[in-house]
Amino acid sequence: MKYAAIALALLAAACSSTPKSDNGKLTVVASFFPVAEAAQQVGGDLVKVTNLTPAGVEPHDLELTTDDIDRIQDAAVVFYVGSGFQPGVAEAADRRRSPSIDVAKNLLTRQAGDATDPHFWLDPLLMIKAVDAIEAGLARVDRDNAVTFRANAAAYKVRLAALDSTYAETLRTCARRQIVTAHVSFAYLADRYALQQVAVTGVSPESEADPQRIAELADLIKRDGVTTVFYEELVPRDFADVLANEAGVKTAVLNPLEGLTKKEQKAGNDYVTVMRANLRALAGALACTRAAP
Repeated sequence: MKYAAIALALLAAACSSTPKSDNGKLTVVASFFPVAEAAQQVGGDLVKVTNLTPAGVEPHDLELTTDDIDRIQDAAVVFYVGSGFQPGVAEAADRRRSPSIDVAKNLLTRQAGDATDPHFWLDPLLMIKAVDAIEAGLARVDRDNAVTFRANAAAYKVRLAALDSTYAETLRTCARRQIVTAHVSFAYLADRYALQQVAVTGVSPESEADPQRIAELADLIKRDGVTTVFYEELVPRDFADVLANEAGVKTAVLNPLEGLTKKEQKAGNDYVTVMRANLRALAGALACTRAAP
């Protein structure tokens, strides 16, 4: 009986153990850049975070490899965005026995045509709520370090709250409120700061624009004094260039933060620095009287 009890105890310990990487860190898988960065900020030195979406790849286009599937299955916890954003990741995450956390659950409130708009992370205050979900997920699989996760999350949320304040203070001084973009990516940001997004195409980068839509937007740009058509680095900029040429205005990058390029990673950019670059682009295009830092 004594040996049987010992065997059962060892089996229970093995079944309850948390997957760790070779260096003893908690294994975490995140579906794409903003989620991966938040997981790293909250987990700190206690986690090894794998971002499933490689640098320079548009996350809508992600196709999971067999290695990716293995990483998802073997991780202590998986963080992803549901509602059809990366269906392959969501499907693999749902097959796990260990925790899989949809960090956008209850955050996605906007529709773009027939699709749910997933781009909540462009609103810093919604990003704070995702950080809370990540903190809870890490504490769930590593209770011994819950206090550290809470402290790390609190420090990161201070940075996000400061970012929100900077956005609000700058964008309330703008002469114009319309932002013309290639795709419907910035609606959550626009809602937060009382801007109006006008997009050439829908939420999917693969969606097409017809000549009538281009002509309508060119007329709007001329009528309302819009100076800039924004495009995204990770998707073709054809629509933005055609519209800008038609309307006689310039183009500029507005980064939806779905992923960083290798150049951006090498330069040490992160969520906050890219969001600040976006704010500078917006402030210039909208003729804000308060300079963006």
